[in-house]
Amino acid sequence: MADIIIHAFNIILYRPLLNGLILFYEHIPGHDFGIAVIVLTILIRFILYPLNTQGIRSQKALQELQPKIKEIQEKYKEDREKQSKAMIELYQKEKINPLSGCLPLLIQLPILIALYQVFWKGFEPGQLSNLYSFIPHPGQINPLFLGIVNLGKPSWIMAVLVGVLQFFQTKMLTPKISKDKKQDKTAQFSDMMQKQMLYFFPIFFVLILLKLPAALSLYLIITTLFTIFQQYLITGKFFSKNV
Repeated sequence: MADIIIHAFNIILYRPLLNGLILFYEHIPGHDFGIAVIVLTILIRFILYPLNTQGIRSQKALQELQPKIKEIQEKYKEDREKQSKAMIELYQKEKINPLSGCLPLLIQLPILIALYQVFWKGFEPGQLSNLYSFIPHPGQINPLFLGIVNLGKPSWIMAVLVGVLQFFQTKMLTPKISKDKKQDKTAQFSDMMQKQMLYFFPIFFVLILLKLPAALSLYLIITTLFTIFQQYLITGKFFSKNV
C-alpha cells in the first residue's frame, strides 16, 4: 500500500513539478533558477485559484458569523449538546461548511512536500532520470537567484520574510478579538486560541525554513503575496466590510 501511495505521489506531484521547474529554467532568458521558481509558483496558484477562493469566502463568512456563534455559546453554555445542535443549524442555514477553509491547506501540504524533495534532491544525476522525454536535460543547474541568493541553501532573511507575510495574511481574515471580560469561558478560550495561532504559525514557518533550501522560502513568499492579493480582491468585491 505504501509503495502505491509513493508511486502515485511521484506521478501526480513530484515528476510534474520537477519537469515544470526544469522547463522554465531552460527557457527563461538568463536561466535564473529563482525566476523559474517564481513562474512555477504563480502557475500553481492560478491552478488552485478557484479552490482558494472558496476557502477564503468560507473563512470570511465564518468571521461574519462570529457574533451569532458567540450568542449561541452564551445561550447554551450549560448544555453542550444543544450548543452543538444550534451551531450545526446555523451553518446549515447560512450554507457554510466550517471545514472548507481548511481544504486549501490540506492540498498545499503535499505540494510543499513534493517541492521540498525537488529542491533538496531533485537535481541529483539519478533524479534527473525523472524528466519527461520532451524536457531537455539541464546539465548543471545554477541555484542562484538574481546572482545573489543561493536557493539551494537556507536563508534566514527569506525565512523571516515568509513569517512576516504569513502574519499579515492570517491577520487579514482573523476575527476581531473581543475585549469583553464578561464573555463565557468558551468564548474567551476561542479568542485566546485565535490570538496564539496568529503568532504561532508565522514563527513555526520561520523555524522550519531556517533549515530548508531557500527555494522553498521563495515559493512561500510568492504564494503568500499571491494569497494576500487574492484575499483583498475577494473581500473587497464580495463583502461590504474588509478586515
